[in-house]
Amino acid sequence: MRPWGIMGTQAELKAVAPASQQDAADKALADAEAALRRVEMLMSRRIDTSELSRFNASEAGQFVPLSEETLEVLRASRKAWQESRGAFDVTCLPIMAAWEEAGKAGKAPDAARLAAARRQSSWDDIEVQDRGAVKKKDSARVDLGGIAKGFGIDKAVEAMMKTGVCGGQVDVGGDIRCFGRPAMGQYWPVDVRSPFGEGAWATLNLGDAAVCTSGHRERRSRINGEWYSHIVDPRSGARAYMALPANSAPPSVTVVAPTATVADAWATALSVLGPEGLKLLPKNSRIEAMVVTGTPGECKLYMTTGFDKLLAEKPKAGQIIVADDGRPQGR
Repeated sequence: MRPWGIMGTQAELKAVAPASQQDAADKALADAEAALRRVEMLMSRRIDTSELSRFNASEAGQFVPLSEETLEVLRASRKAWQESRGAFDVTCLPIMAAWEEAGKAGKAPDAARLAAARRQSSWDDIEVQDRGAVKKKDSARVDLGGIAKGFGIDKAVEAMMKTGVCGGQVDVGGDIRCFGRPAMGQYWPVDVRSPFGEGAWATLNLGDAAVCTSGHRERRSRINGEWYSHIVDPRSGARAYMALPANSAPPSVTVVAPTATVADAWATALSVLGPEGLKLLPKNSRIEAMVVTGTPGECKLYMTTGFDKLLAEKPKAGQIIVADDGRPQGR
């Protein structure tokens, strides 16, 4: 099933069930689509009537009631911010707005503009309560684009599991979560797309797990003759991997985790941190990752030991560097 127009990208839903349970499979797919659309309606800053838009438009001191789903994502976002030491930060919307303005003006924002944008919004300016949230500063803003898609995938999987199907897969824009078993085989084969061209260059064998990839190849932008990544370092306001040559492909990060919420957030964080960020992955978290650096002719693949073990097919190019971080591994 390929539902149209979810979170601004393509989606594909798969349910595995015996032929005698076709009704259950159909319900699983319908419920999964409904779950994805609900998350989008709650958390998209592009939808004026969403809970997130309502919160962003609120004044300082005004309590804004929020659904449990939105509150859960805000709490998960704050946790990822703490674990990544600020590399993942949903409160950096004013910085992103500064870059969007720069793109329209054709000139990159200077350090003073970015510093001012950073002061407009931070976790210190937001209080998440039991039934809603309060801004302490009018200018505080949140963008959940780096985690809401993963959360939506998780909610879609939960909806499918409740119908009793044997297995399933939810794919939204290339971010995937699987459960149970596929119709054929023990594991779900998931291709890792090459950051340097079309097609896949590695394959993962997944069981009950999620995989999210963050790359720059298709989402970079050109400002005043220079190429910039779409990834923003929320700590400084700078665009990660700045001044990318036109003939050089951007790097890629792939994260495998128990949930797509976690995988989505860490894919963004590691896109900012680079290979050094692998050291920050929480112990005993079952988060595995691969960070690709370099160019097509000379690239390096930094990966955790657990990620290496999940590879059914090794990458076709590049120097593989496996980081022994001492964390317990397992599928």
